[in-house]
Amino acid sequence: MELGHGSFAVGSRSIPKVAGVVTLLVVLLCSCLTSTEAYDALDPNGNITIKWDVMQWTPDGYILTPGWSLSWKWAKKEIIWSMVGAQATEQGDCSRFKGNIPHCCKRDPTVVDLLPGTPYNMQIANCCKGGVINSWAQDPDNHAASFQVSVGMAGTTNKTVRVPRNFTLKAPGPGYTCGIAKIVKPTKFITQDGRRTTQTMMTWNVTCTYSQYLAQKTPTCCVSLSSFYNDTIVNCPTCSCACQNNITQPGSCVEADSPYLASTINGPGKATLAPLVQCTSHMCPIRIHWHVKSNYKEYWRVKITITNFNYRVNYTQWNLVVQHPNFDNLTQIFSFNYKFLTPSGINDTAMLWGVKFYNDLLMQAGPLGNVQSELLLRKDASTFTFGKGWAFPRRVYFNGDNCVMPHP
Repeated sequence: MELGHGSFAVGSRSIPKVAGVVTLLVVLLCSCLTSTEAYDALDPNGNITIKWDVMQWTPDGYILTPGWSLSWKWAKKEIIWSMVGAQATEQGDCSRFKGNIPHCCKRDPTVVDLLPGTPYNMQIANCCKGGVINSWAQDPDNHAASFQVSVGMAGTTNKTVRVPRNFTLKAPGPGYTCGIAKIVKPTKFITQDGRRTTQTMMTWNVTCTYSQYLAQKTPTCCVSLSSFYNDTIVNCPTCSCACQNNITQPGSCVEADSPYLASTINGPGKATLAPLVQCTSHMCPIRIHWHVKSNYKEYWRVKITITNFNYRVNYTQWNLVVQHPNFDNLTQIFSFNYKFLTPSGINDTAMLWGVKFYNDLLMQAGPLGNVQSELLLRKDASTFTFGKGWAFPRRVYFNGDNCVMPHP
């Protein structure tokens, strides 16, 4: 299963819920399903792989291609002469160079993607998306990011080049733990006419594993339940993501009808993307509501509503993963896209996401801060029942994070 975390945007600036001439290609091959232990039974391959391909030697080094932000520490005294498709956030101390000044002289550079609309002479394939990498299931043509780096003072052969270390990937915050770079078989490339194959001078891979607990100490979403055959609405558990405490933490949330709402949203914390949530009993930025809507002779219908309680974040290219035993009989879904996932060989898990240009953008808290869809499922006489909570989901994930479920 090779899927990716969704991403979010603030205003018009997109950011990634996720890598001379060496081409360092950062390929996002991670699942939406992750747990606090950095491993989930539904997500056996939930990693991001960073692949470095040394495409060509230069007089004093080589050229690289990665892609959210990505940082590492050079093994020797390497410097970055130039970059295409991305840029280092700091130049560092380049005072020892006269005339031709490097792009970055830091021992531990941090690289970020360029924004859409970057001039063509600064672009490379799969670059310039503002740091957003789509999940493989949602958009397989755009599930990778890349940029090219010209590295100097690095050695010019396989024996003199040293692999960088201490890789750190932020997408956009913490959450990924990266292993050591391992030298692997050189990547091979086939020409467009299919008649010739070339290969890199050297290739190494870095695998980064996601942990929800590292990304944030508290959950980010919760689930509420209801049905047509019962007047009771089972809300998200109290304090699912945090507890209201305006005495010791004033300003931790804001009332929806507050006359100071606009000034609070634009107040301190706006630039840091610190969550500003609507005051609720659960205090989660995202709530998923599962409503068993209708019962027919051969089918039953479910309505799913995703509500954004965060006043500072628009979630773009969001995704939802749900586990339910009747997904093997999912007949039709309205206004969402979906893809079956089979992590254990059973079709009990589905990934849902918005329709492009229609509801793939989940707006910030307010009247427009929700998206909805309905699922039509066929009854299986051998398993179907409305009793003992069977009609409700077993697990729900939003943008790769495990949501808090109501107590049994």
